[in-house]
Amino acid sequence: MARPITLFTGQWADLPFEEVARRASEWGYEGLEIACWGDHFDVLKAVEDDGYVEEKKALLEKYNLSVYAISNHLNGQAVCDNPIDERHKGIVNPRVWGDGNPEGVRQRAAEEMKLTARAAAKLGVKTVVGFTGSSIWHYVAMFPPVPPHMIEAGYQDFADRWNPILDVFDEVGVRFAHEVHPSEIAYDYWTTVRTLEAIGHREAFGLNFDPSHFVWQDLDPVGFLWDFKDRIYHVDCKESVKQLNGRNGRLGSHLPWADPRRGWDFVSTGHGDVPWEACFRMLNAIGYDGPISIEWEDAGMDRLVGGPDALAFIQKLVQIEPPAAAFDAAFSSSSD
Repeated sequence: MARPITLFTGQWADLPFEEVARRASEWGYEGLEIACWGDHFDVLKAVEDDGYVEEKKALLEKYNLSVYAISNHLNGQAVCDNPIDERHKGIVNPRVWGDGNPEGVRQRAAEEMKLTARAAAKLGVKTVVGFTGSSIWHYVAMFPPVPPHMIEAGYQDFADRWNPILDVFDEVGVRFAHEVHPSEIAYDYWTTVRTLEAIGHREAFGLNFDPSHFVWQDLDPVGFLWDFKDRIYHVDCKESVKQLNGRNGRLGSHLPWADPRRGWDFVSTGHGDVPWEACFRMLNAIGYDGPISIEWEDAGMDRLVGGPDALAFIQKLVQIEPPAAAFDAAFSSSSD
């Protein structure tokens, strides 16, 4: 099952796009999952200027790279978030932030995601990866007590804001792959179930599988793949490690990444607690044949070491044969 290995450019967006493309090509990546920030990809320019898209395609061709997905996590986050504050000013496009009025930011973020769908179509990409934001994430501690109707209102808010966005995705033939992640409307198993229910299981909305956010929540990423097999539209490989020792808390204690007092952290792929082989065997079992995108993130390792290190690890896993091929190979061998 040939699945291209790509590099997500989000953690590299401080570098010029061409430099990232050159390095990825030299390391042996087959393509990129392009972030819609830095100078990597501007969705407004892509929609308004055919030459801009052609320049991006030419640059990718120059380095023998393909593109299978673009990602707009940062602007998607602002569609549903509450509160909207200075954190968002630091991540969204200035045209989305505008005057900073919270509802205005949400509405402009929604328009940015519609642009993202159109930009993806012009680039020839069928999948947009991203976040949705959530108006109810700040209730996660459930104290003061949260009446059920407030939670239901949050899912309705999500549906009201994202259904018009998804209409555009349907219009242009592109799918949205939501990354199940704390701070989002779907952050674990049951919230994913509820999120899909909220929008009537429409096909434009699927999932970006990133097991790093499952492990530290003690969720089963392998079972998740099976139960949501028809919704796995994209795969990101990012690693996390639990460091629970009686002092370090699962919620991170407001400590920065790589602080040894944290209860979990991101590490380079292959150096943590994700059951990668089991995940890849399940990806084979459900017939996932899309890109495997490495989202390198490790505050304790130089990324110029981590980028190729993660690639080498994943290259071994993609060679695991799918069940039918493995059976045929074993049968053929035993018949010789």
